[in-house]
Amino acid sequence: MTVTHRATCIRPLVLALGLALSGSVWADAVTDQAKSLIEAGNSTQAFELLMPLESARAGEEAYDLLLGIAALDSGRHTRAILALERVLAVNPDNVRARAEIARAYFAVGEPKTAREEFEIAKKQGVPEEVAKTIEKFLAAVERVEDEGRTTIKSFVEASIGWDSNVNGATSDSSVAIPGFGSFALEGANAKQSDGYLGASAGVNVRVPLDARLAIVAGMLTNKRMNDTWSQFDNGSWEGNVGLVVKNDKDVYSATLQAGTNYVENDRYRDVVGLGAQWQHNYDQRNQATVFVQFNDYRYPGSANEFVSNPRNAQRWVAGAGFAHALADFKTVFYGSVYAGAENAPDQPTAALDYRLHGLRGGGQYQLSGDIALFASLSFEERKHLDIYGGYGVDRDDATTTAALGLVYSLGKHWKFTPQYQYGQNRSNINYFAYSRESYSMTARYEF
Repeated sequence: MTVTHRATCIRPLVLALGLALSGSVWADAVTDQAKSLIEAGNSTQAFELLMPLESARAGEEAYDLLLGIAALDSGRHTRAILALERVLAVNPDNVRARAEIARAYFAVGEPKTAREEFEIAKKQGVPEEVAKTIEKFLAAVERVEDEGRTTIKSFVEASIGWDSNVNGATSDSSVAIPGFGSFALEGANAKQSDGYLGASAGVNVRVPLDARLAIVAGMLTNKRMNDTWSQFDNGSWEGNVGLVVKNDKDVYSATLQAGTNYVENDRYRDVVGLGAQWQHNYDQRNQATVFVQFNDYRYPGSANEFVSNPRNAQRWVAGAGFAHALADFKTVFYGSVYAGAENAPDQPTAALDYRLHGLRGGGQYQLSGDIALFASLSFEERKHLDIYGGYGVDRDDATTTAALGLVYSLGKHWKFTPQYQYGQNRSNINYFAYSRESYSMTARYEF
C-alpha cells in the first residue's frame, strides 16, 4: 500500500473523531483562521499560514495541534509527527493529538506504533461513539498489517425466516401445454409458503508471497431447512483457490472454483469454474472492476435429464462494475452490468441454450457507528435459442430481485441482519413465472 493511500484510507474516520473531540481553546486570529481553513478542506493553505510562525510559537498546544493536522492533511507526515509530539509533551491527555499522530505513523508505514497510539487514545475516557470510531481506525490498521502476513478469517452464521414460495412455483392453479391440454397444479407443484432455518460457515486464507503477490483460498458451506416442505431443503459447498497481484492502484486476481449443490440432501449439480478480475482504485472513494467468469455445470443422475439427454452446460459471463463513496463516507453506492451465454452441448436442440444480460446495483448508508442500512436491486433477462420442450415457443425469462435490510454490529465479532427480499420471474411460459417474498433474521460471528 502506498504512503498516500495509507494516509487517506482512514482520514474520514479521523475527521469524525476530530468533530467529536473539538473544543480546544484557539488562541488568536491566526489559529482561528487556520482552523477554518482546515475545516474547509484547505489544509495546504493552513500549513502555509502556520509554518512561518513555528520558531516563535512551537510549544503552544493549540498552535502545534493545528500545525500537525495541517501538515498531515497536506501530506507532510514527518513534519506532522514532530508538531504532534510537542502537543503530547505538553498535554499527554490531548486525545485529538493522540489520534492524529496515530494516523501520521500509519501514513509513514508504522502500523504497530499507530495501533499503540490508537489504543492509548481509546483508554483515555472518550465517549462511546468516539470509542466506536477508534475501533474502526484499529480495523483499518489491522487490514494493512494483514497484507504482510498470513491471515485466516472465518465465520459461522445462523438464520431464521419465512418464504412465501419455497419451491419457486407459479401462482397459477393450472398450466396449459399445447397439444396436451390443461393440468392442475397441486401439492409440491403449486406455490407453497413455509418457515425455514439456515446455517452457514466459511473460512478464507491469504498467504502473501511478497509485497505484491498473494495466494488466496476459501471454503463455504450452507444449509437451508424448511419447516414443512423438506423436499425443497437445499444446501451447497464451494471452494476456491487463486492468485492476487497488486500493482499500485491496480489489483489483478484469478481464481479456480469448485462446488456442489444439494436438494433434499441429494446431489443436484456440480460446478467447476474459473474467474478473473481487474480492479482499479482511482482514490479512496472510487473503484472500478472488469470481470469474466466461466462455469462448467454437471447434473448427475437421470432425474436431471431434459428430453432424455444430459442437461450439462457451460456458462460464461463478462461485465464491469463500479463503487463510489460520498464525501462523508457514510454512503456507498455500487453497480455492475454484465452479459453472457449458457450452452448445453449434449442436447439435440438449442432449447436449453440462452443468451443473457443484466445489471445490479445497491448501496449502504451508515446510520450510526454500529448500524448500517442497505438496499439492492438486480435485473436479468434470458432468451432461449430454440423451442422449449412441448410449449411451442422459445422461452424468454426476466428476473427481478430486491432486498432491504439493516446490519447491526455488536463489537468486533457479531453482526445481526434483519432483511426483506422480493423476487419475480416473468416468462412467456406461465409454468416458469413466479414471485416470492421472504423475511429473515441472521446472526453472524466472525473470527
